[in-house]
Amino acid sequence: MLSPKSSVLINIGDFSIHYYGVIMFAAIISALLVIRFIAKKYYKDIDTEIILDILPIIILSAIFGARIYYVLMDLQYFSNHLNEIFAIWHGGMSIHGGLLGGIVSGVILAKIKKINFLKYADIFSYGIIIGQAIGRFGNWFNCEAFGKPCFVPVLKLFIPEEHRPFGYENFEYFHPTFLYESVWNIFVFTILFTVIRKIPSVKEGTIFFSYLILYSVGRFFIEWCRIDSIRNLWGLPVAQIISFVIVFFSTIFLFRIYKKKR
Repeated sequence: MLSPKSSVLINIGDFSIHYYGVIMFAAIISALLVIRFIAKKYYKDIDTEIILDILPIIILSAIFGARIYYVLMDLQYFSNHLNEIFAIWHGGMSIHGGLLGGIVSGVILAKIKKINFLKYADIFSYGIIIGQAIGRFGNWFNCEAFGKPCFVPVLKLFIPEEHRPFGYENFEYFHPTFLYESVWNIFVFTILFTVIRKIPSVKEGTIFFSYLILYSVGRFFIEWCRIDSIRNLWGLPVAQIISFVIVFFSTIFLFRIYKKKR
């Protein structure tokens, strides 16, 4: 598997359109289409106009959260490169930060609109995981989010020397962890849509917390293979720690939902 020769799709004078931006746009549009389909097909009591009202705010909050989280994790670098803080076309969007931004804005909007947060979170979960699956390919175009050196012919991804981390300059092929995560995300969507959704008397919030648990479990194990963690705590990548925390609390919330209903 080869890496793209350039991260730029097209240059128009001094303005460049990057593949990363195009992929992120495609991910957002795909997520919106999935959310709209799920809402109209399986949640007929939902007012789709409310979804259209809150979507722009949630999307912007997620993008802002994803970038700010990434910047805070590498504050030493960005404090010396202030002009790059909002250069999202270079990459550097944290999914965990995006989830946090989207959830916070979602809770606030649910209070303002007087709607059931968990029901809408269930609907959004389907679109979010599909958006994540597509968005990961932006990492491919930026030659980032790859893993340790790989020697398996079918899997190995060639990384140009200028993109290889310090200490790995003499290795040519690496694990395409962005692809592993994308495939896992598609698997998560399949489980949510074909299994969990069809559980008899499924409770509101089940899809949402199941999404958080399933995604985080996959991210936890994939993170073992990555070598680009921007910050470690206690010898572990922050992404692994956050994933564990999400699984822990999501499991508790899921248990409380069913205990309360009974």
